[in-house]
Amino acid sequence: MNKEELVDHVAQGTGQTKKQAMVIVDAVFASIADALRRGEKVTVVGFGTFQVKSRAARDGRNPKTGDKIHIPSRKVPAFTAGKDLKAEVN
Repeated sequence: MNKEELVDHVAQGTGQTKKQAMVIVDAVFASIADALRRGEKVTVVGFGTFQVKSRAARDGRNPKTGDKIHIPSRKVPAFTAGKDLKAEVN
C-alpha cells in the first residue's frame, strides 16, 4: 500500500473527502516526524512505537574496491510493532 492508497482507505473509512484525508494523513506523519526530530518517542497503544536509535561508529569495507572505510555514528528512526499489531500479522 502506498500513500495514495492509504489516503483512499482513510477517506472511505472516515467518510471524508480524499483531500481532507490527505490533510489528516500528512498531519499524522508530520507530527510523528516532529516528535522524532525532538528526540521523543511516539507510542500508539496497540500499534507500535516510533523512536530514534543511535548507531555506533564502525569500520566497514567498500564492496567495490575492498578498501576500509569509516562509517560515522548516526541517529536513525526505528519502529517496533506492538503486541496487537504482531497478533494481527500472524
